[in-house]
Order: sequence, then C-alpha cells, then structure tokens
Amino acid sequence: MSSGDDEQSQALAKPTFTEVQASAVVESVFGLKVSKIQPLPSYDDQNFHVHISKIKDTTDGPIEYVLKISNTEASKNPDLIEVQNHIIMFLKAAGFPTASVCRTKGDNTTSLMSVDSGTEIKSYLVRLLTYLPGKPIAKIPVSSQLLYEIGRLAAKLDKALEKFHHPKLSNLHRENFIWNLKNIPLLEKYVDALGQNRNREIVEQVIQLFKKEVMTKLSHFRECINHGDLNDHNILVESSKSAFGDAVYQVSGILDFGDMSYGYYVFEVAITIMYMMIESKNPIQVGGHVLAGFESIIPLTAVERSALFLLVCSRFCQSLVMATYSCQLHPENKEYLMITAKTGWKHLQQMFDMGQKAVEEIWFETAKSYESGISL
Repeated sequence: MSSGDDEQSQALAKPTFTEVQASAVVESVFGLKVSKIQPLPSYDDQNFHVHISKIKDTTDGPIEYVLKISNTEASKNPDLIEVQNHIIMFLKAAGFPTASVCRTKGDNTTSLMSVDSGTEIKSYLVRLLTYLPGKPIAKIPVSSQLLYEIGRLAAKLDKALEKFHHPKLSNLHRENFIWNLKNIPLLEKYVDALGQNRNREIVEQVIQLFKKEVMTKLSHFRECINHGDLNDHNILVESSKSAFGDAVYQVSGILDFGDMSYGYYVFEVAITIMYMMIESKNPIQVGGHVLAGFESIIPLTAVERSALFLLVCSRFCQSLVMATYSCQLHPENKEYLMITAKTGWKHLQQMFDMGQKAVEEIWFETAKSYESGISL
C-alpha cells in the first residue's frame, strides 16, 4: 500500500506492465521459462501469478510464483523492500507459512528495472516469491475457533520478530507512513474525498478522540515490528475434514509484508480485529475471539486494552478514507479498492452507535470465557 508521503504522485506511480513484459522480466531477471502468466489484484503495485515450465533434469521445485512489481515511489526505497524480503525469509525459517523469496540470476532478492515510458525513464523494483496455496479468509465462513487461531498467529508473528536483526532495520521507522496506526491525524488531508455526510462526521470524531486519548498513551504501549495488514485477503487457509465430516480450516499462507513498520502489539491486534470484522455476519462478536487468541501469547496491559476500541475504529477510518481517496486517483481499480467499504462503513457506524463501553464488554467477556475453557 502507498506511503501517503506524496499521494498525488501515486496516480502515476502504479506499474502498467503487460503480461508479455512481465514474462520477459521473469525470464531475463530470474532465468525461469514462463508457461502461463495472469494478473493478480493489487493496491498500488502490480502482481502476476506465474507458472513456469519444468526443465526435465531439474529437481522437484515450485512451478508457481508471484511476480511483484513495486510502484515507482516504493521503488525509490530498495532498502525497505530488502528488509521486507529478509523478514519473509526469517519467518519462513521460523516455521511460519510465508512464501520463499527467489534469487535473481545475480543472486539478489530484488532487481531494479528501468522502463522507457516514452516521456521518461521509470524504475521499478521487481521480485519473485513462491505462490502460496489456499483460499483467502474472505472466501470462507469464519468460525470463532479460526478467529482465535488468527489472533494467536498475529501475536506469534510479532513475538518472532523480536529476534529479527538486519543492518537496514531502521527503514521500518516510517514516520509519515499513512498505514501506521499512529499516523491517524494524517487522514485530515484526505477527508474531503468523503464529501459532507455522517461517515465524514464519524471519521473527524475518531481523529479528534485519537489525538486526545491515544496519542497521549503511545509512550505506555509496548513497541514491536508490525505486519500491519493481516486482512481477510492476506491470510490464506486450507481445509481438512474433521471427524464429523465438516471442513476445518488451517492457516496456509501469510501474504503482503508491504505495510510493515515499527508500531505496537496493540496495533497488530486492533488491525486484525478490524479486518476480521469485514466479512462477519456478527462483526461485534469478532473482537473477543481474536483478542483471546492474541492474549494467549501476548496479554495486553490495562492501558493497551483501554485503547483497543478506538484503535479498531481508527483502522476502519484509515482503510475507508484512503480507499475513497485512492478511487479518485485510480477509478479503474475501484472494485479492488472498495472491498472494505462494502461493509466497513456499516460496521464502523455500529461500533460508534453502541459506544466503547458496550463493545468492550462483549470483547472482554468473550476473551475471558477462553480462560475457563468455555468460549462464547
């Protein structure tokens, strides 16, 4: 997702590689023969699902990959993308279901491609990851048990990254990154995209409450590296049959590390709760199950818990405002950009109408029920 530092340039920054050009990149940079290639949906980068031809005398390796072409703005910071690649490799080695990062012919994890657009030379960072099997969470009915497991996964991810070291790690301190939850006040630049309506009133109230009640508490939150985008399209699952014959889902893939930055444990759980609410028929119930899973690994402090409601509302605002704004820049990508908006505004309004105390009561009671072994 985009940095927000210079949003207007993002209108021109998204790559527009054809399938033929993308195939040529895979073959020239990574030395693999493409048999089939298809575009994948994306925010402001470009992704392709790549099938490669097997060479008879090679060992059994993967035959499906994802080619990721970063937009021109992101491509100006290769160190950040290098750190993301090394985090993906670190998590894979630690047993997480992340992709493998493929090396270029020159044994690097990325390559900078220069393309003559006719009026200027544009540079794009390209990389190749193995394709992960599974369905996105958005496509299945999500049980309370799976929500609990996703909460555990979010916490395990942040916990594992405490041990990650890299000489360029400081690149994850992304000060004006629009998708870091601490930067909610930056949304003020984009609220005009909403027009004048109740949605805008709620967003403006959330921003003011955030300044008053969250900004003053940040120093009390425990810092960590956040994935920052564990949404219902970035977590993949595969099913197996239970003893009773019904489908049981396990997480089979974690995608898209492009929003990683330094944040706080409570940010990760808030972001995860918000995205798990999107597809739910009972969205207010979701938070307690995710929270219980998260707290089975990393219990939140009282001050972190007290900010959770507002942080979930804040992530709704980030996602909904930036989707509306980005639609004005990329109307051709409206269907993908507005996925969250289909139910997001309704969920945010419901949370706001119920109020913090009522929502927290549901979340915290549900989370507590796991301690006694009886989940609600």
